Amino acid sequence: MKKLVVTDKTACKACLACVVACSEAFYKEFDPDKACIRIEAKGDAVVTKTCIQCGKCARNCEAGAIKQNAKGVYMIDKKLCTGCGKCVEVCPMGVMVKAEDKPTSSKCIACGICAKACPMGILEIQEK
Repeated sequence: MKKLVVTDKTACKACLACVVACSEAFYKEFDPDKACIRIEAKGDAVVTKTCIQCGKCARNCEAGAIKQNAKGVYMIDKKLCTGCGKCVEVCPMGVMVKAEDKPTSSKCIACGICAKACPMGILEIQEK
């Protein structure tokens, strides 16, 4: 299974380079709410949330628009997606996106753009 992994959970400095890269790549603007990766402060710690490719979004998609590809990545078929947002509601990591100005949802596709942007080098696309 191919997925984005945080290799050192203590090394994130919350610089948001990964968030910028993701939102700009897919939405052509920097908007943390449009990134499929989340950086959250929890007291003194920084928590990096990524898609774990669990499939909960696919199981809750009434339109059948989310399917797992051969590499184990759940992908949204934009032609089938109704934009209802149920996938966003059930995502345990809170990394599914439904932008108000777009008709469909989006999610991490394990493309590696965020990993390339991370100055700490703690994001990695792994195949297990």
